[in-house]
Amino acid sequence: MSTYVIGEIGQNHNGSVEIAKLIIDLASKVPIDEVFGTKLRPMDAVKMTKRDLQYELTDSAMQRPYDNPNSFGKTYGEHREFLELSNDEHFEVYKYAKSKNLEFVETLCAPSCLSMLKLFSPDRLKVASRDLSNLPLLSAMAETKIPMILSTGMADKRDLDLALETIGKYHSNVSILHCLSQYPAEHERINLNTIHYLKDHYPKYSIGYSDHSIGIFIPVAAVAMGAELIEKHITTDRTMKGTDQKGSLGPEGVLRMMRDIRCLEQAKGKKDLYADDSIAATRKKLERSIASRIDIKAGDVITEDMLHLLSPGDGVKWADKNLVLGKTAKAHIPKNEILYPKLYS
Repeated sequence: MSTYVIGEIGQNHNGSVEIAKLIIDLASKVPIDEVFGTKLRPMDAVKMTKRDLQYELTDSAMQRPYDNPNSFGKTYGEHREFLELSNDEHFEVYKYAKSKNLEFVETLCAPSCLSMLKLFSPDRLKVASRDLSNLPLLSAMAETKIPMILSTGMADKRDLDLALETIGKYHSNVSILHCLSQYPAEHERINLNTIHYLKDHYPKYSIGYSDHSIGIFIPVAAVAMGAELIEKHITTDRTMKGTDQKGSLGPEGVLRMMRDIRCLEQAKGKKDLYADDSIAATRKKLERSIASRIDIKAGDVITEDMLHLLSPGDGVKWADKNLVLGKTAKAHIPKNEILYPKLYS
């Protein structure tokens, strides 16, 4: 089963449609398994976020000075306004993602943001962790019947259950992402076993993981633990101005993560124990067969003290030694040679 991987653009576009398109180019790049030279499946989707600044923070919070190296305005409100793309610009980014064969996911942060749907319909709608308890927003989003993704980064079970109950009045096409809303996420707090908990307690939904850790090994581990969706912040340049850039994956990281996830998917296989066809030659070369420990003369009756085990493995195995014991050597069998059936009767 292929993992649905979302490259989160978030605010890493720095208020620029062109930068957003460059990040989409990155998400669409095909990873390579260098060992076997195999082209692998790239990311499945990119994600943008749409806010209505009238429904973000209090007036006093929006007007507070915001003076730091990552600020795009003198106040927090000016900073947020600089980073906000219009509905038309989101539509342009959406069309570009589609031209690159990527699905488009949109996080909506207020009911008024649904006005965007007059221009296009995202493939999925995302509910940010902070809005899982925003039941009026969830209800408005669910009414569209567009598949939804819920992030649980700030939630407990009651929050999640109320969210699912609200959405369930309209549809049940929901994915749940385990998440820790800590930036960057400390490994000892991530608790990937929540993936197992969610799969056990919410079996009718797809379960995934939204990652805020540094690096690629945590999302890869999440896939190994059964995550069906992965979300990860990505950027073209981690040194760019912006609060999320350093915590995102750059070009090399994106390709390495996608390589490892896709190779892991291939490696997971099925619940069974069997000797794969690919090891036949190795098994023949290295496994051990019954061999002569001493010289065995023609006419000798073969006993266990005459035998030991040597490679190659194309002869009789020790578990089948009764096929050899008590047999008579047809001809002289030199020491340290495999006792093939043609040598005795």
